[in-house]
Parts: sequence; structure tokens; C-alpha cells
Amino acid sequence: MAKLRNNYLIFGIILAGILAFFTILGPFLPFVDKELKGERITFPEPGKIEMAPFPPSDRFPIGSDRDGRDLLSLLVIGAKDTFFHIFMIVIIRYLIAIPLGLLGLKNKGFFSWIIKWWNQLFSSFPVVFTTALILCLPILLFNEQRYYWSILIIALVEVGRVSFIIQQQAYVLSQKAFIEAGITIGVKPIRMIISHYFPNIFPSIVVNFFIDAGRVAILIGQLAIINIFISQELIQVNYGQSQIFNTSVDWAILIREARKDVITAIWIPFFPMLLIVLSALTFNILGEGLRKHFNRHMQ
Repeated sequence: MAKLRNNYLIFGIILAGILAFFTILGPFLPFVDKELKGERITFPEPGKIEMAPFPPSDRFPIGSDRDGRDLLSLLVIGAKDTFFHIFMIVIIRYLIAIPLGLLGLKNKGFFSWIIKWWNQLFSSFPVVFTTALILCLPILLFNEQRYYWSILIIALVEVGRVSFIIQQQAYVLSQKAFIEAGITIGVKPIRMIISHYFPNIFPSIVVNFFIDAGRVAILIGQLAIINIFISQELIQVNYGQSQIFNTSVDWAILIREARKDVITAIWIPFFPMLLIVLSALTFNILGEGLRKHFNRHMQ
């Protein structure tokens, strides 16, 4: 019987390849303004003045931002920072969740209690609400190392959920005959985890990793709408007045005034939001494709 094509995996790889191409090689393309020069005021004709943001035109294929910078160039150059933040958060999350979930595989004891407590604590409220509340604490808002703390906190918020999934999979696996046989002949627990548990749940971890990347992409976009960024500084703009500025060129910075731009310059928030959604969709399609791939080989 001929094998059915895994269209999810094929389509996911194609989309991921396109994103990777523009992330890695995009800044070197001839139409990309690497220096991100902007002009807030231009004089296209004698006696005529135009002020940024500029709508889509021959000069700006998808328009400009409020500083007169080419929006297409901003999106291409900002892709690197955006995906770096996404994958750094997910990698840290899984580096903590995998050992925690495996250590709690018996579904009882200290590690199991930590997993259940962690999962219940942060699953009671929407992730964006919990994350925003923590990142707005004064001790973090004014911290010089806020960038690193922000990545760590966003990663930690959903460690409980991920470790709970891994724990449940490991617990089901512990009921299998080959696991009980290993315990009977005296295989050490650490050896069992490395040689038997981890290889069997690894496909599920890979699938959930990419699905989580999509969740993080959407979360970063949601936080940007309420003016909370991973990399930001509090800069004094007037005597006794300060304002929060994003110090990165990631896609989130273009969404910071979405509620105002959607009326006056809809192209500014639309395209970065579209890319965030497409990125999340790519990760989900890729994850589903990998799930079908692993399930087919396990049958």
C-alpha cells in the first residue's frame, strides 16, 4: 500500500524555509534598506509637503512607519530579533520542563506536587494577563537586566503546563511492560529515563516545541498591543516625565500604537500582525506535520 503524502509537513517545511530565508538572507537583498533611514517630511513637488507615515507607493511597497522608514525593510531586518526572542523563550521553557516532567513521572512526590502547583497557578488566568502583570512590576520595569528577566519570566509562566504534559506521557509510559521489565532487572532510574523514557517521548516533545513557538509568537504580539515589550527602556523625555521605548527592531515595535494606527495608517500594524499570525500558523502546521510523521513511523 502506497504511503500517503504528509501535506502538513511538506507545507510546514516550505513556509518555515521561506521565513528562514528572509530572516537569514533578507537583510542582504537589494531592496532592503539596511540602515533603516527615515524622513518624516518629504517634498515630492515644489510647494507640496508630505509627512510620515507614508502610504504604500513605488518608494515604499507596503508603506512606511511614523518615522518615515521603509516598513518592508523593518519587517525583514526585524525578523531576526523576533524569532530569536521566540525560540529563546521556548528553549528555556523546555530545558526546565523536560527534566521536571521526567522527575515527576511517578505522579506522586515532591516533583509531581511542584508540577501540579505550577500548572494550576498559571493556568487559572489568561497567559497574556499573567505575563503582563508580572512584567509591569516596578522591580522589573526599572531593572537594568529587564531584557533577560522578561525572556525568563515568559518562559517560566508556562513551564508548569509543558512539564505536566511530559509528566503524564512519562507516567503512561511507566505502565508499559518493557519499562516494568527494566525496573525488575535493576536498571537505575537515571538510566531508565535516558535510555527508555526520553527516546519514547522525544517525538511528542518536538511536536509540542513548535506548537509552543506559535503560542509565544502570538503572546509577544498581544503584549505589544498593550505596550509591553521584551526589550524596552524607560527614557526621560521631559522634566519629571518618562516614556517606555522598545530598544529592539522586532515586529512588536510596529504594533505599539495599533489602536491609533488602525484608523490613520492601517498598514503599520497590519503587516507585522499578519507576519506574526503567519509565523504562528507555520509553527502549528509544522508541528502537526511532525505529529503525523512520527505517528506513521510508530504504527
